[in-house]
Amino acid sequence: MARPVIVAIDGPAGAGKSTVSKILALRLGFTLVDTGAIYRCVALKARRMKVAFDDPAGLARVLHGLEVRFLMDEEKNHVFLDGADVSEEIRTPENSLAASQVSSRPVVRDGLLELQRRLALAAEQGAILEGRDIGTVVFPDADLKVFLFADPTIRAKRRYEELFQKGHEKPVGEVLAEQNRRDKEDSEREVAPLKPADDAVRIDSTQLPLSEVVHQIESLVEARRPR
Repeated sequence: MARPVIVAIDGPAGAGKSTVSKILALRLGFTLVDTGAIYRCVALKARRMKVAFDDPAGLARVLHGLEVRFLMDEEKNHVFLDGADVSEEIRTPENSLAASQVSSRPVVRDGLLELQRRLALAAEQGAILEGRDIGTVVFPDADLKVFLFADPTIRAKRRYEELFQKGHEKPVGEVLAEQNRRDKEDSEREVAPLKPADDAVRIDSTQLPLSEVVHQIESLVEARRPR
């Protein structure tokens, strides 16, 4: 039995990965696996269990029996952790920074590989995986690899607007500082650092409208789908 089409979309925060991946999944009828949300769930559960982010044994306990699933409803990809909808809670600024820290731990990255691959391979038509190491580590044999990026200041402004709409207002300068810190941590970590795969298609979304980014990737997917 042929495996589903696998699309890997990597890139830093604020490049548009989440929105683009959601629209593509809806247009193509693919399953959306938000790997960043999975790491955010690990961070949230670690915080709830009061496990230090540099405690491998404690993080292993967090991963034991971890249940994460996604449900697309009314064009929103809901995230469930151990049966409860945590879609909003995992995306607070505090939990975002915590997710960056836990994602650098080998015990976490190794422990989640199987879950990410299983969720994608269970898709009926195809799967879009969004994250920071999909094309390099999780699915190095993905049918299509895209690295989506944008100017740091533009990304910070986008993040500011997203937080503002959710009631988490903070100065753009503070958002940019947090973003730069996370970019540095993600790019310099020893395990699965943020970087484009050698064969990834790089797309700069700084000046591109969302629709153009979606159409570019959709065309690339269609060119690779089996006839």
